[in-house]
Amino acid sequence: MLKLERVGARYGRVLALKNISFQVKEKQVVTLIGSNGAGKSTVLRVISGLLKPQVGKIVFCGEDISGLPPDKVVAKGIAHCPEGRKVFSELSVRENLEMGAYLEKSKKMLDDKIRRIFTSFPILKERQNQVAGTLSGGEQQQLAIARALMSDPKMVLFDEPSLGLAPILVNLVEGIIRKLKIDGQTILLIEQNANMALGVADYGYVMETGGIILEGPCSGLRKDEKVVQAYLGGLE
Repeated sequence: MLKLERVGARYGRVLALKNISFQVKEKQVVTLIGSNGAGKSTVLRVISGLLKPQVGKIVFCGEDISGLPPDKVVAKGIAHCPEGRKVFSELSVRENLEMGAYLEKSKKMLDDKIRRIFTSFPILKERQNQVAGTLSGGEQQQLAIARALMSDPKMVLFDEPSLGLAPILVNLVEGIIRKLKIDGQTILLIEQNANMALGVADYGYVMETGGIILEGPCSGLRKDEKVVQAYLGGLE
């Protein structure tokens, strides 16, 4: 479904991505793991159009989307759930969800989407008229995920969905991603919690300083000595 072919990107003079190549198959959950500054979030920014690649090609569903602006990328079927939740704090929960479906012109279809979201995220139904900035961290993360799903995406990009959350809320986020996987949602996941990421995903890529140094099925990466020592706390 998604293929990056020797993609390179810079922030000014800083080389952030070094000709990386990888793919995500339909209905697959793929994770990128690596230390802070490895370039993981930059990969998502390049895919979603927030940063233009200097070289290489990004192909989605057989179409070259390299350098398309973010609104065009969303229209193609890619939703980006950013790091740090980034809800519209002064808008209500319902208004945040409506922002996630801004491409939807039918009021009936919009209401149907919101009803489906409320079925999956009952706490958001309870809080639908509450200002998003007053929600707890876990509730805001659920809202950020739900907002991304409002566009009925073919693929979701998750950037550190458990960052800054208490352990019980990390488990909640993991459960949401597992449910999406069961439902057949294609996902590219960046997650600092490598144990969680490798437990949820089917296939993984390990990044260092803007490049991919290792890849394979997650079941194998969990047993790889380098991965265990660097990202899994030295525990097999």
